[in-house]
Amino acid sequence: MINFDKYLNKTIAVLGIGAENEALLEWLNRQKIALEIIIYDRRSTEQLTDKIAKINSLAGQLKITWRTGDKSKETMSACDYLWRSPGWPIFCPQVQAALQSGCQLDSPMNLFFEACPTTKIIGVTGSKGKGTTSSLIYSMIDQSGWPVFLGGNIGIAPFAFIDSLNENSWVVLELSSFQLEDLRYSPQVAVVTNLYEEHLAPADPLNPNYHQTKEDYWRAKQNLFINQTDKDYLIINQKLENQLDINQIKGQVRYFNRSSWPTALVGEHNKENIAAAQIVAEVIGLPEEQAKQAVSEFKGLEHRLEFVAEKGGVRYYDDSFATNPIATEIALKSFDRPIILFLGGADKGNDFKPLAKLIAARPVKGIILFDGQASPRIKADLIEAGYPENKIIPADSMASAMASAKQKAVEGDIVLLSTACASFGIFNNYKERGNLFKQAV
Repeated sequence: MINFDKYLNKTIAVLGIGAENEALLEWLNRQKIALEIIIYDRRSTEQLTDKIAKINSLAGQLKITWRTGDKSKETMSACDYLWRSPGWPIFCPQVQAALQSGCQLDSPMNLFFEACPTTKIIGVTGSKGKGTTSSLIYSMIDQSGWPVFLGGNIGIAPFAFIDSLNENSWVVLELSSFQLEDLRYSPQVAVVTNLYEEHLAPADPLNPNYHQTKEDYWRAKQNLFINQTDKDYLIINQKLENQLDINQIKGQVRYFNRSSWPTALVGEHNKENIAAAQIVAEVIGLPEEQAKQAVSEFKGLEHRLEFVAEKGGVRYYDDSFATNPIATEIALKSFDRPIILFLGGADKGNDFKPLAKLIAARPVKGIILFDGQASPRIKADLIEAGYPENKIIPADSMASAMASAKQKAVEGDIVLLSTACASFGIFNNYKERGNLFKQAV
């Protein structure tokens, strides 16, 4: 449990009032703990009007003040603790100055592990597939009738359901590298789906965190399992075996490849996701038949190679969650029919050359290229790979993109939204991009 005494007569800086910190403050309010809190958020007061009203309405003993917009750049060095949202970079000068002055860094996820009444926690990370794998594991446990809760990066703050937990509950957490980079705890079962280059440049202006090197990215991922005991399990993709320093790992290591269980999910990558979930089911003692049934009934997550509709013999797929080139490569390899591909968007520092070569070698009959910082690089790499420039069509909106796709698509084709880029620019986020695609279909 959290020792609240250490926070008495101290000042806590909450860095970013996203879903995790908001749920944490609401939980603290229910504990009736007197805390002095300063909330730093890069958004303006006007942008945060509803959230400020909601937080300020908390009827407990929390004393809350706000630093929004330009004021969020003010020093934090007078604070005693920093509770960081995942989008706030640890390496930024503002945080580093506070740490050098004696502030202690923490996060809602660390505090959840401290406060959580159950040790039956399954943590899932990876460059791609962690949301699908987390949801598969949750579905398997739920199918077996065990009490289970799903949260983390998937969009549900763990402090939103912590009051419903007891020592018999299972918790499945999807964890991003930004949630892991300062995590001091490791779950009973840790799952690593895969590892590709990702988050190596800032993309979201309101959440500008990124990893300065590939090594930093992998170190963040390793926090998921580095603090395990010999009673815990690390379930990891066989492809990553050579990247593990086995001398640093105390948990029992189980590798996965591909599952042969029946599934409605498209793509070879989902066979790996299922294989990971399959081993989780085995090590925690789930009945195999119920786990298999959960897999066979699982329809996949929204915006992850999601089948939208078939119109005039043309099949439309929403893979808006494919925000890096590797994810788009995986999507392309999932089909053997002619493809019209929606590409482009915000630049996260990825290398697009391998994707361009794959596109040139696959039956991609047209590229709809959204405006974005990464798009000129993508176009140049496509042309260099031998893809015809006259098959690359620019688009400044989803409506114009879909109009171009409709002109080119014929019966038997696939229209695939799998942009290999973050959405910021034309769209607010990948969810909006995917929803607009589905509306356009």
